[in-house]
Amino acid sequence: MRHFPEPFRIKTVEPIKVTTREYREAAIREAGYNTFLLKSEDVFIDLLTDSGTSAMSDAQWAALQLGDEAYAGSRNFYDLEKAIQDIFGYRYVVPTHQGRAAEHIMSKLLIKAGDWVPGNMYFTTTRLHQELAGGNFVDVIIDEAHDPTNAHPFKGNVDLAKLQKLVDRVGPDKIPYISYETCVNMAGGQPISMANLRELREFCDHHGIKIMLDNTRTVENAYFIQKREQGYADKSIKEIVREICAYTDGCTCSAKKDGLVNMGGFLAMNDEDFFVEAKAQVVIYEGLHTYGGMSGRDMAALAQGIREAVATDDYIKYRVEQTNYLGELLTAGEVPHVIPHGGHAIFLDARRFLRHIEQEQFPAQSLAAAIFVETGVRAMERGNVSAGRDPKTGENRRPALELVRLTIPRRVYTQSHMDYTAEGIINLYQKREQLRGLRFVFEPKQLRFFQARFEPIAGD
Repeated sequence: MRHFPEPFRIKTVEPIKVTTREYREAAIREAGYNTFLLKSEDVFIDLLTDSGTSAMSDAQWAALQLGDEAYAGSRNFYDLEKAIQDIFGYRYVVPTHQGRAAEHIMSKLLIKAGDWVPGNMYFTTTRLHQELAGGNFVDVIIDEAHDPTNAHPFKGNVDLAKLQKLVDRVGPDKIPYISYETCVNMAGGQPISMANLRELREFCDHHGIKIMLDNTRTVENAYFIQKREQGYADKSIKEIVREICAYTDGCTCSAKKDGLVNMGGFLAMNDEDFFVEAKAQVVIYEGLHTYGGMSGRDMAALAQGIREAVATDDYIKYRVEQTNYLGELLTAGEVPHVIPHGGHAIFLDARRFLRHIEQEQFPAQSLAAAIFVETGVRAMERGNVSAGRDPKTGENRRPALELVRLTIPRRVYTQSHMDYTAEGIINLYQKREQLRGLRFVFEPKQLRFFQARFEPIAGD
């Protein structure tokens, strides 16, 4: 079987617009060659992100009708709290409207000016919150993560030697926590291993350092552990998720991914003092501590989504294998991309795809725009533009990975959509020499990939 079939039936459909190449050329020019600035109605297959783009189940839609919109003490909060405690095991829960709000509160409370925050590769909003709080991010991911051709099964792992070097240099008192992400997004959706997490737990206990988990894609990571790590083949996804969280001190979570909802997130922890302070902060920035920026109906859908994600192993098997199916099609077409395939997306290697375009001319941004013109598929740049500029030097950070992310929304697209996407990208690869680099027309100071505008650099 080439693809594990969808473990659900389709009950509702949404029409999508089919456009011409000329129409798409005009649309991308209007958007400044930034796929974030395209109108969704002009997109045929939207692979920009899996954040908040999932299809909800019949049980989740039914849960919306049971929303308790009380300002304080909503019963939906207590159900959500119980779901998080049961599935992830944390004692205390602070709801937020999405993951970056949880990052903001955590960074504000735990980081002091001059602190150092190691992590297994950066994520855009996570690093920005750390820097705004006065911290300095340090990448301690294993070297294999920066090589898109390396087939290491757990490229999200922390290099403990790198971490020890940082501790020796700055001291453990200057490290409030390690930021530990499951299925590391910027590395190509690469998982961590349970063995690495256990070793990290021992290291952090020795030095008195917290482990704060980016819990956004832990369910997907659990699938890779089940399939690749010795001793876990007979454990359920639910059991593996619980074990991952048990080795950490708390988490932030954008529930718009594994939580199968369009909006929602949370900050969770085991430390009561941290919890009390976080509740005070969420009231200032989000809403009361029993809704935190979500409506009652949002919390009802999220509680149901958290439970559905681990109710059986079938859902996550389908979800990850659909992503792998797209990757296998691109492999057959000899399109360069990150291996092994991640859980939520296939990441095209723009450096190898467009060898004739220098990194300062933003090959990943150029490729994402070209994919839209060629196919109507919207993808996302994850390279030089996303990395931003060094705040001290003002120079582009020039990451080793210059990628275009094809992100698969959950329970939304069929195998035929993956076939169409792969065919179009393979066709584009065969005429890749025609593509040109880009230059900025407008560049925001922070998180520039969301709003920047570009123009093509004229060819010879």
